[in-house]
Amino acid sequence: MVKLKIDNQEVEVAAGTSILDAARSVQIEIPTLCKHPDVDPSAGCGMCIVRVNGRIMRSCCTPVAEGMEVITTDAELFEVRRMVLKLILSNHPNSCLSCARSGHCELQDMANVFNITDAPLPNLTKKTPIDDSTKAIVLDSSKCILCGRCVDICQNKQNIWALSYLNRGLATRITPANGINLEDSPCIKCGQCSAHCPTGAIVEYDDTGRVWEMLRDPEIYTIVQIAPAVRVAIGEEFGFKFGANLTGKTYAALRRMGFDKVFDTNFGADLTIIEEATEFVRRFTQEPESLPMFTSCCPAWVDMLEKFNSDMIPHFSTCKSPQAMVGALAKTYFAEKNGIDPKKIRVVSIMPCTAKKWEIVRSQDMSSSGYQDIDVSITTREFAKMIKQAGIDFCNIAEETADNPLGEYSGAGTIFGATGGVMIAALRTAYFYITGQELAQPDFTDIEGLEGIKETTVTINGKDIRIAVAHGVGNVEIILDRIRQAKANGEELPYHFVEVMACRGGCVAGGGQPRVIGAPFAKPYGITDEIRQKRANGLFEEDLNAKNRFSHHNESIKTLYKDFIGNPGGEKAHHLLHTHYTPRDMYKSK
Repeated sequence: MVKLKIDNQEVEVAAGTSILDAARSVQIEIPTLCKHPDVDPSAGCGMCIVRVNGRIMRSCCTPVAEGMEVITTDAELFEVRRMVLKLILSNHPNSCLSCARSGHCELQDMANVFNITDAPLPNLTKKTPIDDSTKAIVLDSSKCILCGRCVDICQNKQNIWALSYLNRGLATRITPANGINLEDSPCIKCGQCSAHCPTGAIVEYDDTGRVWEMLRDPEIYTIVQIAPAVRVAIGEEFGFKFGANLTGKTYAALRRMGFDKVFDTNFGADLTIIEEATEFVRRFTQEPESLPMFTSCCPAWVDMLEKFNSDMIPHFSTCKSPQAMVGALAKTYFAEKNGIDPKKIRVVSIMPCTAKKWEIVRSQDMSSSGYQDIDVSITTREFAKMIKQAGIDFCNIAEETADNPLGEYSGAGTIFGATGGVMIAALRTAYFYITGQELAQPDFTDIEGLEGIKETTVTINGKDIRIAVAHGVGNVEIILDRIRQAKANGEELPYHFVEVMACRGGCVAGGGQPRVIGAPFAKPYGITDEIRQKRANGLFEEDLNAKNRFSHHNESIKTLYKDFIGNPGGEKAHHLLHTHYTPRDMYKSK
């Protein structure tokens, strides 16, 4: 431990702690634009300067020392920070009114706090082409302040390396290597760059206009579905506590907007479990050479598989994601049941994820209904914007329920939105399919939580099933290398069943979730593990209190198989609910 003084307060923290974190431990906030809890300090912005024993230093990257005396603010520090902001703004466009981040921008907020109301320095902003090539995320380098958060997340946390620095000096910008488009880069559309960007330099591709057009067209029958993680994050845009589960209010807001039917992606999650558990049991009992089996609900993981890890395609579950399953059934089962021409149906999905925008057009399998199964996928942030545009008092709107036949769900469907949730739900049903009995203890605490790689072993009928759960793409590579090494050496497989989610914490922290903006200098300005856990808790609490915690007891799904699909894993199920994967020539498989 190290003892020091910060603004004349005695502070004791562990050796190696930065001055910034030491100050925050005693509720002293030092302004910063580049530092984020998820990334390593870069000292890029210069806002976090403090006076250390009389010398000015950057607090985010300076470790504490015994006897250090730190002053976090005085007249000179204030003016230096104000000048730093003016310099940043001199290389930033004055387009706040038309920026997607207006009102949720850390730079804008900081400028207001430091009372910068004029533009005394010449504006040196260079107009650069806007890259919207992925139709999932949009990169506008002219709004970049070179904080480096997106580069750190993409390279060092996700291990994708789609973004890097190009050029030097005032010409420096963030872009894929050599300035190519994101669509042609290794980008997997996970959106973690967008989630960590402090300005409007990286945002989601906005599809709200398309949704309003559908809702205004009297000839179109509009259907909407919401993902599990949306319900525990949407409230942050309206002042609710982190993790508040607002399912009923969300349904009500969607009806107020004018959607004809409100379904729930949780239904699709239950359906995915039926198909996925069926597939795993078949592989485990009849096709051991096809193990391990990977989950396939995360589209960023699917993109990564096809680009970098095509040798693992035989081990990938062929099940579509819950979103895709609901879309296919909305234009077949629901349309047939209600006598609606499917060509007049439009399906909108509200997702915590930017990669879902890519998933809905990723292959011909996403048109298994004869039409594009999902017409538009919008993020939680876009949904919040639409609620505000519609003038809906979200805080006080009365709760409502979802519509059937694609609205009923179990607790197992709910926990799909958090890391470990898909695996837990699948094990509950796989156990039932193998033994014919219910799992007495349906919780698996070993694979909950935020540890990057979680492992456990489940014994069913005397056979051990080795499980792994990985979240954050960087951790997935470790799992894949272990499997490859075991196969190369002829050793026993380390895992039989693996869950993967591209974003740390799972969908609750997806690239389309709300960006947390606190009061000036509040900690944090963005997602943290504390918030990830609170959102996950909101889902696990609903599961714990659910009347039905098992996907295979969803009565609407039983009826679906009886009246329309037939057997799980059967011919019709494969046509509507399963997909295939294609290796990409641009990247060699390991």
